[in-house]
Amino acid sequence: MPSLDVADRRHMARAIHLAQEGVYSTMPNPRVGCVLVRDGVVVGEGWHERAGQGHAEVNALAQAGTCAQGATAYVTLEPCSHTGKTGPCCEALAAAGIARVVYGMEDPNPQVAGRGLAYLQAAGVVVAGPLLEDEAWALNPGFIRRMEGGRPWVRCKMAMSLDGRTAMASGESKWVTGPSARADVQRLRARSCAIITGIGSILHDDSALTVREHELKLPNAGLAASIQPLRVVLDSNQQLLASAKVVQSPPRTLVVSAQAQASPALAETAVEQISLPGADGKVDLEKLLHELGRRQCNEVLVEAGANLAAAFLRRGLLDELVIYMAPKLMGSEARPLFDLPLQRMSAQLPLTITDMRAVGNDWRITARPDPDA
Repeated sequence: MPSLDVADRRHMARAIHLAQEGVYSTMPNPRVGCVLVRDGVVVGEGWHERAGQGHAEVNALAQAGTCAQGATAYVTLEPCSHTGKTGPCCEALAAAGIARVVYGMEDPNPQVAGRGLAYLQAAGVVVAGPLLEDEAWALNPGFIRRMEGGRPWVRCKMAMSLDGRTAMASGESKWVTGPSARADVQRLRARSCAIITGIGSILHDDSALTVREHELKLPNAGLAASIQPLRVVLDSNQQLLASAKVVQSPPRTLVVSAQAQASPALAETAVEQISLPGADGKVDLEKLLHELGRRQCNEVLVEAGANLAAAFLRRGLLDELVIYMAPKLMGSEARPLFDLPLQRMSAQLPLTITDMRAVGNDWRITARPDPDA
């Protein structure tokens, strides 16, 4: 394999930084960045902004022009080899006279999966990598999960007090956390292809579950808010009313029940209804995730109460938990974070904390279930 040096790592790190510009807008496509370097000088940069528009490599080539001849291309994901809404990037790189391609990771898409690299090598282009593979993977956990397993990356967001409570016994919960944490949740929504909630949360809060531009606090907030996630309401027994905000407000809403027939209460609305019954008389969560994968959802955000969040957790369907912890105590009568009536230490569900940081006056804890512990 061709050797890689410090300069290669620096340029790949820049390509990863560029790819992050597409965190809120590339879905269902992966987030990709590209840097073109000739004689130690950056001659072109690009990132993929939206599906159907130019890929990172094409955008970088357009910026470089004739300077691309003989350059090295640093690409966070293997250049595509198939024709979709745009042409194959591997062919565009070879045609532009790129001499060397350094890639972050191989594309998990079965339509690519090494074919782009093989095409470049057959065209006489030197290929090296993977480089900064963990960082490249972190750009696209949902796309990778969907390509490899047919379902999205599932992230559950919860907010709690310092003593692990989410709401008072009455259900009152406004607001556990502060405005900075709530803006952070808006950004989680914006990077998600779908938001899943339960009928209990809708009946109690009547949330619209939308991404609100003014709350994102982002330079590209307009772009991020222009691509609203699919709202998915789990309503096993068809209790959702046509007057609910999630029904009456745009964007798209998918209502999933365990009943054979569609709900007549929603017959005159624009929502889509499907039935995915499980053996327990409730919605089959695993079938739901594969249905969302079929609909090209990469990352999915679960915003639900203790019962539904625990149901995802118990079934091993959560890939990541994002928990906002507020510096307050709500008392022993308040509701717990998850409805997990565990009786023994041996029944505990271990987590691996991957990140912890202050968000305003609150703390955000990011963790992943540890199935091997």
